[in-house]
Amino acid sequence: MNSIRKLYCRAFQLVFRIALPFLPYREPKLLEGVQGVAELLARKNVSQVLLVTDKGIRSHGLTRPLEDALAEADIGVSVFDDTVANPTVANVEAARRLYLDAGCRAIIAFGGGSSMDCAKACGARIARPNKPLAKMEGLLHVMRPLPLLIAVPTTAGTGSETTLAAVITDGETHHKYPINDFALIPPYALLDPEVTVGLPPQLTATTGMDAMTHAVEAYIGGSTTRGTRQAAVEAVRLILESLPVAYASGGDRTARAHMLRAAYLAGTAFTKSYVGYVHAVAHSLGGQYGIAHGLANAVLLPEVLEAYGPAAHKRLGRLAVEVGVASVNDTPAQASAKFIAKLRKMNADMGIPRTLEGIREEDLPALARHADHEGNPLYPVPVLMDANELQALYRLVMPKTEENTNDAAADRTGGAKAEGILFDGQNAAAGVSHQSA
Repeated sequence: MNSIRKLYCRAFQLVFRIALPFLPYREPKLLEGVQGVAELLARKNVSQVLLVTDKGIRSHGLTRPLEDALAEADIGVSVFDDTVANPTVANVEAARRLYLDAGCRAIIAFGGGSSMDCAKACGARIARPNKPLAKMEGLLHVMRPLPLLIAVPTTAGTGSETTLAAVITDGETHHKYPINDFALIPPYALLDPEVTVGLPPQLTATTGMDAMTHAVEAYIGGSTTRGTRQAAVEAVRLILESLPVAYASGGDRTARAHMLRAAYLAGTAFTKSYVGYVHAVAHSLGGQYGIAHGLANAVLLPEVLEAYGPAAHKRLGRLAVEVGVASVNDTPAQASAKFIAKLRKMNADMGIPRTLEGIREEDLPALARHADHEGNPLYPVPVLMDANELQALYRLVMPKTEENTNDAAADRTGGAKAEGILFDGQNAAAGVSHQSA
């Protein structure tokens, strides 16, 4: 990235960091059980609510206790269960029509990040009926109160119940983009481990590593606060302890509750401190190929952390020590390498691959432009990269062929530089060998 653009990005990030204490962030109020949801709606005089979920969740009966509680309270429920894995503009518009046709006055987002994103975007379109979603891309383009929104996560990963973000895919162009606005933070959330017990092991793994990505990217970025660092550290500790248990023993309620707590904490951390290029690259892959967001994040995280090289060693090493993966006697490079090795081992133990199938070399320029557009100047990453440099991150997770192996070597030997740091995706740990912690 050229010097002038770097200066602009860092200045933009500095302004946001200074403004953090004055911005209207909030955390959702936590409700007690499905009865708490019904009682809240009754207090708010809501007689009809839109329930946004997906067919898989509904077919497994996960929404039934909530629907029964609402029926007992004489609250009507209109169910939109057509949410897809990467919710589209068409999804959102269909949910919005159902909300208006049924005379709803509140929205319940019940599910994983996709249902949350669809519900948030639906609320944004209700609040701004004359503004299409494409015009809401980016930061603070909603700026109107949403209908009452209650989030009930069924996966412990996205943290979307705490965040100001919704990610939507344009079904025609395959462009996946974030909408970021304080109005999208749900005012209420229900964290119920019972609804996560039936989550399959592979989804438990990838959504759990999604939460890990939120916490790590928030911690190593340049816009952290004491509070976001503390939340990120606690989230990482909980994930290291509880994700392997939840993966192996899905019925362990304690592990499931700890993972919900971890996802919530990670969400509060990255809502203020933002994420990084792992997310920017993952979003472009989800939009183009439909790759699940949690899977993309899980595969990308160790590779991107290693690619940042020495620029990330100080903060990543400190995180590794704080969560017990490394020793205080380790150098920052050693501690960072141990943390990255731990991530790789967790992925391997849970059957998460090292690469992502289907990425095409000819698509990389367009994918990298989308990632560049999303990440710069907003994301306070350790190393700034432009679209050309970001292409190297995709090659790190492509199945190895002679062509992309040569391209990756060219990226390195060509001296792709960012802020004076050699971009070296294969040996960013400064010569420290990989090892399990």
